[in-house]
Amino acid sequence: MSGRLGGPVRTCIGCRERAERTALVRMVAKRDESGQFAWVVTPDVNHSSSGRGAHLHPDARCLDQARRRRAFGRALRVEGSLDLSPMEELAKTWPH
Repeated sequence: MSGRLGGPVRTCIGCRERAERTALVRMVAKRDESGQFAWVVTPDVNHSSSGRGAHLHPDARCLDQARRRRAFGRALRVEGSLDLSPMEELAKTWPH
């Protein structure tokens, strides 16, 4: 057995487990136009937004782990304050 998964593989920034890209939620950082934050981390459900992306399991525990580890800024390679509210809104639909 080769240990390979069926499609493209990405690493969850929360739990650090590898999974197929289709099993993860992609997110990107966009400049905050309001000026309150430097960046807004938004889900990219269609995997079509331009820019560097990061991946997360659709699980509230993975979101909490990524937040505690401050993994968003590192994975997305951005500096400054991050607005995670779009990801938190999406996480309300995930299992806890």
